[in-house]
Amino acid sequence: MVIAMLGLGLMGRPMAGHLAKAGATLRVWNRSTQAATAVAAETGATAASSPADAAAGADIVVICVTDTAAVEAVLFGPDGVARARPAPTLVIDMGTTDPLATPAIGRRLADACGAALVDAPVSGGTRGAEAASLSIMAGGSDAAMARALPVLQVLGARITRIGGPGAGQVAKAANQVVVGVVIQAVAEALALAEAAGADPACVRTAMIGGFADGTILRQHGERMVTGNMVPGGKSRIHLKDMTQATRLADAHGLDLPATRLVRDRFAALVEQGRGELDHSALHLLLTDAIRASDDDVAAR
Repeated sequence: MVIAMLGLGLMGRPMAGHLAKAGATLRVWNRSTQAATAVAAETGATAASSPADAAAGADIVVICVTDTAAVEAVLFGPDGVARARPAPTLVIDMGTTDPLATPAIGRRLADACGAALVDAPVSGGTRGAEAASLSIMAGGSDAAMARALPVLQVLGARITRIGGPGAGQVAKAANQVVVGVVIQAVAEALALAEAAGADPACVRTAMIGGFADGTILRQHGERMVTGNMVPGGKSRIHLKDMTQATRLADAHGLDLPATRLVRDRFAALVEQGRGELDHSALHLLLTDAIRASDDDVAAR
């Protein structure tokens, strides 16, 4: 199978490695040509000069880029997938794209070159991408899903078809609401412990195994107490995800107050120039307030 992998960031790069190891004839493209050259050297893939170059003659195109505008540029730009000849017959979008836009993108792609679209966003972060243990939420037609499944099984441990085109992105929006709100809850819990004079690392250890336990307490709580903000998921990307979730809610007349609050907290991080930090950096907004309070007390 000839597969074009477009987008070689924190998630796309390990995905490309898994596809190559599974035996795919792999073509790779990235906006930064250095990334494509590096992945080609690591995997034996061919580095392409454009999305159209990578997609020409490919059986399947896999896209993992940052946002809806990037997906549209990769598909419909001057050197986009839709201009590839011969055109691919299946495109899998594994990024987190606006669920309100995805069905229209699928229709436009079919009109432009006859390719079907499967939206297959993922959860599990860079660790999941590296271990090929991602949870994948997919939307698409029966025929498109049948063709996509062997590729998705290489990249993830749990593949769930949610429904037709766009349904995968709806599920990912719901996923990001839970992740964002729970990161905020863990950040508040550990900040409360610190403000009250308890060691937040010890409090986190005490919580593990109890009713508050979970992946976010374990992974992101550890980041918060150690100060490791090297991104697994960037704060600016989670801001985009929470914004998409609130837009989806607005479109359906639903108020999501906790989601709006966390969206605004991510916006504050980005405004402070911290958008490239891991999304557990929500904790910093709280510890900043603790430090400011301590400095104020000391000054008095």
